[in-house]
Amino acid sequence: MGPDSEVAEDDVEVRRIHPFQATKYYLCPGCNQDIVPGLTHVVVVPMHDPDLRRHWHTPCWENRHRRRPGRIV
Repeated sequence: MGPDSEVAEDDVEVRRIHPFQATKYYLCPGCNQDIVPGLTHVVVVPMHDPDLRRHWHTPCWENRHRRRPGRIV
């Protein structure tokens, strides 16, 4: 496995996306804000269900265990 990917404890693969690779808009599930083209971020791919991959802001992914549950409005 290369320096741009790692296996996390949650049985997922985490891939770093470099600015030149980021060509689309995505919605970060950690903060519900846009990930804009050209922004470094990570793609999280569940090992047993790769169709459920999600794009996250890097800080949102790194701090996912410290976040409080979101409000229901």
